[in-house]
Amino acid sequence: MDRMASGWINGFIGVMIFSGSLPATRVAVMQFDPVFLTVARAVIAGFLALGLLIAFREKRPSRGDILSLAVVALGVVVGFPLLTALALQHVTSAHSIVFIGLLPLATAIFGVIRGGERPKPAFWLFSVLGSALVAGFALTQGLTASPVGDLLMLAAVVVCGLGYAEGGRLSRTLGGWQVISWALVLSLPVTVAVALLHRPATFAGIETPALLGLAYVSLFSMLIGFIFWYRGLSQGGIAAVGQLQLLQPFFGLALAATLLHEPVTWAMLAVTVAVILCVAGARRFAR
Repeated sequence: MDRMASGWINGFIGVMIFSGSLPATRVAVMQFDPVFLTVARAVIAGFLALGLLIAFREKRPSRGDILSLAVVALGVVVGFPLLTALALQHVTSAHSIVFIGLLPLATAIFGVIRGGERPKPAFWLFSVLGSALVAGFALTQGLTASPVGDLLMLAAVVVCGLGYAEGGRLSRTLGGWQVISWALVLSLPVTVAVALLHRPATFAGIETPALLGLAYVSLFSMLIGFIFWYRGLSQGGIAAVGQLQLLQPFFGLALAATLLHEPVTWAMLAVTVAVILCVAGARRFAR
């Protein structure tokens, strides 16, 4: 299997895993404080990552990698989880998932800025078209109902795109699972302190669905998904493989409807199908 094909397969697996993040967060945030949920998932994943690094005797990152790892940590360990958790107090997961369609464009832009990639002009046409469809849907569906929730989701997309691109660039030399693992470990002093500060007075009243939501975002969204995702970005290209995120709304909406019984309108499905069609075009002209 060539490197490009391997990159797309790994990226697809990562997207499948990430698709459950917002529904799981929606369930968990019903009983957990958003700040505690953000740092708790990072703490759990951080200690698991520390165990992996020790078990495989990975060498420490160089001084030059520390700043990049800090950007990854701020973008995907803290920024995106916190902003989405806050947003999901105002909007449903089905509505927020549609914003994820903006992530490919954000990732591609940062891939050019930080990764030095140069996609063809036609690539940007397809990428912008897919993102415009998502943004247009948001403007017609939810801004008057919850501008706070939508603005938080937009901010989450920006910081996540930066974290994805920076992590994908760093994975070329450090390795995919090593990048997210070191980012989580470097965040531990802060995330542990904040988790202790915001922990619930008691866990006795926390119901099983919220605990399962926390478990999913800690193990899969915060660690396992990134192992595949960063490997895919480094192998297939940040801008190219990043377009697979256009598939995430489709999987996420299906999960929201199935598990949370949230309404999924024809407009949501139409936008999702439209952005999926943009993947093929963007992929063709990514390089």
